[in-house]
Amino acid sequence: MVAFVLDIFYQIFGSQDWAYYLLSQVFVVSTFFIVWIFSKEFFKNQVYCLISVFLLEGIYFYNFTTPEFNVNVCLMPFWALTVLYLWKGLKYNKIIDWLLLGLFAGFGLLSKYLFIYLGLAMDIFILYMIYKKSFKINFKCFISIIPFFIVLFPHLIWLTENEYITITYGLHRTGTEDSNILNHIKHPLIFLGKQIGILIPFFLMLLFLHSKLKIKFNFKDNKLLFLLAINIVPIALVFLTSMIMGVKIRTMWMTPFYLFFGVLVIYIFQSQINLNKIK
Repeated sequence: MVAFVLDIFYQIFGSQDWAYYLLSQVFVVSTFFIVWIFSKEFFKNQVYCLISVFLLEGIYFYNFTTPEFNVNVCLMPFWALTVLYLWKGLKYNKIIDWLLLGLFAGFGLLSKYLFIYLGLAMDIFILYMIYKKSFKINFKCFISIIPFFIVLFPHLIWLTENEYITITYGLHRTGTEDSNILNHIKHPLIFLGKQIGILIPFFLMLLFLHSKLKIKFNFKDNKLLFLLAINIVPIALVFLTSMIMGVKIRTMWMTPFYLFFGVLVIYIFQSQINLNKIK
């Protein structure tokens, strides 16, 4: 996907450097806009929507590293669109929403294979909702499989003809060849420490909204469960991968994983946030 997008820009602008710096910002800003659209499904007061997007600027991935257009930046809007249309599909159960979910999920996986962690989190949530009978999920959701595999089919053919080179390359980057029992402890702890470090500015910005925030969870709230599923579950699955396989997780791989953290924390703390302080 990143090569496809770059080629389009190259055909239009040629080899002018500014165009590719612009391309990266187009992807970042469009992602933020999608997050804002998504947040409107969760907040009546649009000030909360705005705050949930502004908080993302406190995360390293969405400020300092954005000038470089790479696979991580390319993945961001497709990750956000997949989450948006999953929610729309669950809430409104329209065929068009399920079709768009499959389309953007296909583009997401073509952008980077790590998208699979979001896909697994989505599947876990859907299965849980079917078990709890919380959403009216019926056969329409399976329609999303059609555009998903149409988008992926050419790549799957290429992958088999090229001995799964992209998968073996990705595994090589994790250091799988360096087998050591300590890696199953060391690499997950390093991963966890880095994620905490990355989120420190984000939480400092959150404390500016209220210095004494108290966490209250209502696990009967489907909106909260959805936000927890798309934010926490993918990160937890990456952590488990590192722990079970003893592999390194490179920090930049986590770029799209925090896109909805702002929506999650504002949804949890919205009743405690002093809007007058912001104004």
